[in-house]
Amino acid sequence: MGKKIEGKQIAQSIREELAQQVSGVVALGKRSPCLAVVLVGHDPASVSYVTGKHKACKEVGIVSRDIHLEDDVGEQKVLDIVDELNNDDEVDGILVQLPLPSQIDEQKVLLNISPDKDVDGFHPVSLGRLMAGVPGFLPCTPNGIVELLLRSDIEISGKHVCIVGRSNIVGKPLMNLLLRKGSRGDATVTVCHSRSIDLARYTREADILIAAVGRAQMITADMVKEGAVVIDVGVNRIEDATRKRGYRLVGDVDYDGVFEKVSMITPVPGGVGPMTIAMLMYNTVVSYQRSQA
Repeated sequence: MGKKIEGKQIAQSIREELAQQVSGVVALGKRSPCLAVVLVGHDPASVSYVTGKHKACKEVGIVSRDIHLEDDVGEQKVLDIVDELNNDDEVDGILVQLPLPSQIDEQKVLLNISPDKDVDGFHPVSLGRLMAGVPGFLPCTPNGIVELLLRSDIEISGKHVCIVGRSNIVGKPLMNLLLRKGSRGDATVTVCHSRSIDLARYTREADILIAAVGRAQMITADMVKEGAVVIDVGVNRIEDATRKRGYRLVGDVDYDGVFEKVSMITPVPGGVGPMTIAMLMYNTVVSYQRSQA
C-alpha cells in the first residue's frame, strides 16, 4: 500500500526551476545571487551540511561565500562578521551553521542577522511575520514539508495533521504554516511532545502525521492510521556493524514497519533533508529578487 515520497527528486525540480529564474536575471547583465555561510569549527555533520548547501548553490547559480572560522574564535568576531555581511549589498542571504561552540551565544548571533537576509527563517522577526500571516522568510524545513506535500498531490486543507515535536525549528513554525488560510494550510493541527499522555491516541487520528522529535524509530505501525501520510523529519544514527561507518541513519518512524500501512511516507535519508536545502535556495533567490526590484 505504501508509496515513497521522493524528496530528493522534488528538491531537484525546485533547484532546476530556481536555476532558470536566476539565469534569466543574470542574462540581463545583473549580478548573481549570493549566500554567505558562516561555519565555526570542524564538526563533521556541520561540514557535511555546508558542503551540501554549497553544491546546491552551484546548481542554482548562487554565489556561495564561505566563511570558515576556527573552534576557538571569540563571540565578538562572529558578531562583527555578521555585521559586515548585513551591510554588504552584494550578499542576499546569511546563514550561520549551528551548533556553535560553547563560548558563543547562538541566540545572540542569530538575533544579529538582519531579518532582510535571514534566509534560514529563524529570526524572531521572521517567526513573528509567519505567525501574523504577513510576508517574510519562512523557515526552510517547515516550508519544505508543505512544498513536499503539495508537490506530491496531498491535500492539506481540512485534514487533521498531528505534529510530534514542538521545536522552534520545526514543530512550532510548521503548526503556524499549516493553520494559515489557503491551499497551503487550512489544516486542523494537533501538536504533541514529550509530555503528551497517550501519544498514540493522537497519532492514530492523523490524516497526516509529521514526526520531528529526534528519537529513533519511536513511531511504530500501531501508532499510525491506515492510509495516513507520514512525514519523517528525524535523522538519527544507530549502530550497524554491517556498515562501513559502523552506523546507519534512520528517522523517527519505523519505516519498514509502517510502510505497508500508510499511503505515502518519506524515507530517511532522501525525504525532508533535500527539501530543507531547496527552500534555503528559494529564500536566497527571493531575497535577491527583492534587492533587484
